Amino acid sequence: MNKQKTKKAASKRFKITSTGKILRGRQMAGHLKSNKSHSALSRYKKQAYVSGPEKKTIERLMPYE
Repeated sequence: MNKQKTKKAASKRFKITSTGKILRGRQMAGHLKSNKSHSALSRYKKQAYVSGPEKKTIERLMPYE
């Protein structure tokens, strides 16, 4: 049986921590920043954890990371 390759799009978007949690970026930080408050933009810069069914999907896309 062949080795399963890592999906490169997923490896660029997510990071697996040493404890096995998955970090992701937040939405709403890409453009149209002039009408968002400074505190909102600060929140968007922080990473968030993936939870629920998405975690299982992402783990399948990144088997060896």
